[in-house]
Amino acid sequence: MDSNGDGIGDFRGLTEKLDYLQDLGVSALWLLPICPSPGRDDGYDISDYTDVHPDVGTIDDFKIFLDEAHRRGIRVITELVLNHTSDQHPWFQRARRAPPGSPERNFYVWSDTPEHYKEARIIFKDFEPSNWSWDPIAKQYYWHRFFAHQPDLNFDSLAVHDTMLGVVDFWFGLGVDGLRLDAVPYLYERDGTNCENLTETHAFLKKLRAHVDQRFQDRMLLAEANQWPEDAAQYFGSGDECHMNFHFPIMPRIFMSMHMEDRLPIIDILAQTPQLPPNCQWAIFLRNHDELTLEMVTDEERDYMYRAFAQEQAMRINLGIRRRLAPLVGNDRRAMGLMNGLLFSLPGTPVLYYGDEIGMGDNVFLGDRNGVRTPMQWSADRNAGFSRCNPQRLVLPIIIDPEYHYESLNVEAQQQNPNSLLWWTKKILALRKRFHAFGRGSIEFLSPDNPHVLAFIRSHEDEIILCVANLSRRVQYVELNLAKYKGSIPLELFGQTRFPAIGDLPYLLTLGTYEFYWFSLEAPRSAEDVAREAAYQPPVLETSSIEAVFGDRTILETALPAWIEGRRWFTSRDRELTDIRVRDVVSLDALHLALVRAVFTFGEPEDYIVPLAVDTAERGALLRERAPQAIVAGLRIAGRGEDPAAWLFDPLVDAGSASVALEALRSGKTARGTMGVVSTSLRRELPDHRYAAVSFGDQLLLKVYRRLGEGISPELELGRYLSEHAPQAPVPPLLGSIEHRTGRGEPVTLATLHGFVISEGTAWQFIREELRRFYENALASGREVRPPPRPPQARLLDLAAMEAPPIARELFASTLAAARLLGKRTAELHLAFAAGTQEGLGLDPYSALDQRSVYQTKRNLTGRVLRELRLRAPKMPPKMVELSQQLPRGRPLQALRAALAAPAHRTEVPDPRPLPSGKAALHRQGFRGPRLRGRFGKAASRATPQARGAARRGLDDPLLRVRRADRAARRGHRPCRRPQRGGAVGEALDGMGAVLDAVGLSGGHRRLADHAPRASGDRAAPRHAAAGAHPGRRLQRARPAHRLGDDRPAQHQRDAGEVIAAAVATRSIVQRTAPTSPMR
Repeated sequence: MDSNGDGIGDFRGLTEKLDYLQDLGVSALWLLPICPSPGRDDGYDISDYTDVHPDVGTIDDFKIFLDEAHRRGIRVITELVLNHTSDQHPWFQRARRAPPGSPERNFYVWSDTPEHYKEARIIFKDFEPSNWSWDPIAKQYYWHRFFAHQPDLNFDSLAVHDTMLGVVDFWFGLGVDGLRLDAVPYLYERDGTNCENLTETHAFLKKLRAHVDQRFQDRMLLAEANQWPEDAAQYFGSGDECHMNFHFPIMPRIFMSMHMEDRLPIIDILAQTPQLPPNCQWAIFLRNHDELTLEMVTDEERDYMYRAFAQEQAMRINLGIRRRLAPLVGNDRRAMGLMNGLLFSLPGTPVLYYGDEIGMGDNVFLGDRNGVRTPMQWSADRNAGFSRCNPQRLVLPIIIDPEYHYESLNVEAQQQNPNSLLWWTKKILALRKRFHAFGRGSIEFLSPDNPHVLAFIRSHEDEIILCVANLSRRVQYVELNLAKYKGSIPLELFGQTRFPAIGDLPYLLTLGTYEFYWFSLEAPRSAEDVAREAAYQPPVLETSSIEAVFGDRTILETALPAWIEGRRWFTSRDRELTDIRVRDVVSLDALHLALVRAVFTFGEPEDYIVPLAVDTAERGALLRERAPQAIVAGLRIAGRGEDPAAWLFDPLVDAGSASVALEALRSGKTARGTMGVVSTSLRRELPDHRYAAVSFGDQLLLKVYRRLGEGISPELELGRYLSEHAPQAPVPPLLGSIEHRTGRGEPVTLATLHGFVISEGTAWQFIREELRRFYENALASGREVRPPPRPPQARLLDLAAMEAPPIARELFASTLAAARLLGKRTAELHLAFAAGTQEGLGLDPYSALDQRSVYQTKRNLTGRVLRELRLRAPKMPPKMVELSQQLPRGRPLQALRAALAAPAHRTEVPDPRPLPSGKAALHRQGFRGPRLRGRFGKAASRATPQARGAARRGLDDPLLRVRRADRAARRGHRPCRRPQRGGAVGEALDGMGAVLDAVGLSGGHRRLADHAPRASGDRAAPRHAAAGAHPGRRLQRARPAHRLGDDRPAQHQRDAGEVIAAAVATRSIVQRTAPTSPMR
C-alpha cells in the first residue's frame, strides 16, 4: 500500500492494512527484502544490511509498523539474504579493489579460472550461462549462484561469519520475530560436489542458532532450502539448526495430483518426508513471489506440469512456471477451494501469498517474475486502491485482464459479499486455528479403492480429524475403512452436521466435483458429558497481548459458543447450535461490540451483538463472585505463566460495568470495523457520569438489542418521532442510541438509552394481584359472588364480552378503571403515530395485495407452528400431547383451506364495496411482551395535544386496519350499536373508543364495537366475501376464533379453525413470556 503517492508500497501504507490482515486471520507476516538495493532482483541484491530502502520508509516507520503488528498479535518475518550481496555493496566494491589474499578480498569467492565447481547446477538457466563472471577491475572471476550482479559471500572467512551474525543481532534487536534465510543451501563451495547441502553449511547454521538462542527469546529462523525432502529435513538438524523450512517438493505435487486426478503424487512425496524434531515445523505453500519451481521433480513430471499448466512459453521461466494460483487452475473456484483445503490440512504451517485470498490474476508478459508481483487490488478505485499516483509511476502495472480486472476483483468488493473467496478464506483459517491436530498432529493415510479420493487422519491428543478430498472434476464415491474408530460420530466441521456413527461396514461418502470434507471423529456423548457441558466454566485462553484479543477472531470464536448457549437472551437455545462466527469487532474505547452470527443445523442463522470488555485479574475475581455468568473467558499472556492476567466479560452485567457504554454514548464517537461503522448519538445531556455509574437504575435505562434485525429498531424510530413531535407523550424519554451502518445501507440499532421510569410491575402481574385481592374481598364480604351462567360452548372472548354481576364490578372497580385508562393512553399514543409524515408513519393505502399478504403470513405461521408442534411432541407433557392429537392429521394446511372454502364462509353474492382506503403503522411493542406499568399519576395522565390535533384533522384510527374488511361487510347488514361489555377487556376497548369520540373522530365507539367480541346473545350477522378474487378476505373475516365453529357441518372444519387460533395464540404466548431485562 502506497501512502505517499510515489507508486511504491511503504511501511506507513502497510501499517494501515494491518487490520485487514488481522481480520483475515494472519498470525505472521513475511516481508520480502526491505533493505537498500539497486532493485535489479526485487531487493534480493542488497547493498546495505542494516537499513531500510528509502522507497519504503525509514527505520522509525519500520519500528512503528512492528509495534502495531505486535499489538494485533501478528509476528513479523523478514529476509536475511545470507548467500550473496549486490555488486554495488561497499563490501564488494572494496573487495574487487583489494589485493588478492587480503581479508577484504576474501569476503567473496574469487578464482583465476572458471573451471572450479563444475558439478554445481546453474539455477537461472534462462539468464546466466555460468556460475562464474569476470570482473575487469579485480582481474579475476567471482562466483555467483544466481544473477551475475549478485556475487556470493565467502563463508570460509570468519570475518563474514562475524559480520552476518551482527546483521542478525541488528534485526532481532529491533524486534523482528523471524528471519528467512534466503538461498541457505549454497553458502559453501567444494570441488567434486554440487555445492549444495554441504556439511560446512550445517555447521554454520548450528553456530547461528546457538548465537540466537543465547541472546534472544521467541525468535525464529526459517530456511529456504529448495531440496528433496531428505535433504531439506537436514536443515532442522537435531532441533538445533533452523526452526522451520519450506517443503518445496509438496507444492508441485498438489497441482499434479489434482490435474492427474490421482492421490499418488501427494502420498508418495510425504512418504519420503522424514520425521521432524519436536521443536521444528514445515512451511507449506501453493504459490509465492517466485516461479512455481519444478527443480525437485523428475524430467517426466516437469514435462507433464508444463503441458498441464504452462502451454505458452511466456508462462515458463528458469525451471518453473510464473503464474498465480487462480490462473493456474483456470479460475475455477472449486479447484482453488480444494487446493487451499489441502494446504490447510496437510502437515505444516500454511503460507498464503498476498492476493490469492481473493483470486488475483497475473501478467505473464512482464519481465522476470514480476507478473506475480503486481500491486494488491484493494478496491475498484484508481490504481486498484494501491496508490493515488499517476498510473505510469506505479512500481508495476495493475491487472486489467478482463477476467481478473481490478475493478471487479478486489478486497472491497469481496468484503461486502459473504459468499466471496475472501470470506471463505477467513472462515477456513478461523476453523483451522481451532484444532491443534492440523498444526501439530500426526498423519495417517487411508487406502480406499478409489484413487481419485485422498483421505487421511490427523491426530493430536484427543483430537481426531478425518480429511477427505475428491481430486477429480467428476462426482466420486468412496468407502473408507474406519474400523478402528467404530462407534465414533463424524462431525462435519464446516456445517457442524453430525453424520451417522461409524459401524462395522466401510464408511460410505459421496463427494462432488473438487469437494473436500473435514470431520471430527467424536465419541458418543454420555449424560455426564452433556451435564458437564451445560455447566459453563470459563476457559483460560492464551493470547499475545490483551489488545490482540479483539482482533483475533479465533480466541472469541473459541470462547463464545458455549457461553452464548447458556445466556437467557439467546432466543434459540432449543435449536442445535453448530457455530458462532465473529463477523466484526468494533471498539469504542473500553467497550468492544462483537457482531456474531449463530449458525444452526437447521434453519436460518441469527445475528447477535455481544458487548465485551476486559478487566484485570484482581477485579475479574470480584466479578466472578458477584456475577459469574458474565465471565466469558480468562486471558493468559503467552510466556507469562499459567494464571489469567485478565478476564473477558460482558459489561452489561451491572450498572458499574455498564458505565463503559454510557461513556461511549457521552463521547459521541464513531468507530469503523471491517463490515461497517458504529456511531453513537446523544440527544440531551446525561446526568453526572459518576452518579449515573453508582445509581444507574434510578436515572437511566440502557437497552441492548442482543439479537440484531434489519434496519432501525421501532423503539428508536418511534422514540425519535415522539421526542420531536410529542414530547409530552407518556413514554420514557429517548436520550441516545448506538447504531451500526454497513456501506450505504440502513443503520441497524444496537442499543438505546432512555430515561428511567419507575415501574410497579407488569400489567400481567398487576392483573394477577388484582384477582388475588378480588377473591380475598369476595370471601371476606360474606356475600355470595357467583359468575353468570356460562353459555354452551362459549369461548374466552365470549366470556370477556359478558356483563359481570354488580357485586363483581364493585369489588373489581380499581382494575376496570386501570384497564380503561390503559386503553385511553394506547389510543392517544397511536393517534400520535397516525399524525406522522415520516416514512413508516401516517396513513398508507391498503390494497388487495396487503390483504393477501396478511393471509399468507397467517398461513406461514400456522405451518411453522404445526411443524414445531410435531418436532417437540416427544418432549411435551402428556396433556399437551393429548391436545396436539386433536389437530387434523396428514395435511393440516389442506384441511385449513377446505374449512375456509366451506359454505359457512361464502356468500352467494360478492360484496361490491371497495377495500378500506388506508392503513397506519401500529406500535407493535405496545401489544407484545409483559408491559411495564408506571404510576397512574401526573406523568401517566398527561394529554397528547399532537394526537388530538391529528384526530381533528380527520386522520383515521390505525388500530383497526386489519378488521376493516370484516367491518365493512357487516355494516350494511345490521345496525351498528355499542354492545354491553363486561370485564377488563371491554373497559379497555371502551377507553380507546372514548378517546376517539372525544377528539372528534366520529364513530369511535362504533368502530371498537365491531372490534370487540359480541355477547353470546347477539344474532350472528351474515358474512360477505368477494368470491375467488381475494381469497385472503375469507380468512380475514373468519379470523375471530368464536366464529369459526358456529355452523360448520364437518368436524375437520372446526379442527381447522382451532389450528388458526392455536397458531396465533402460540405466537402471542411466546412473545408475552419472552424474558425482558433493563439491559436487553
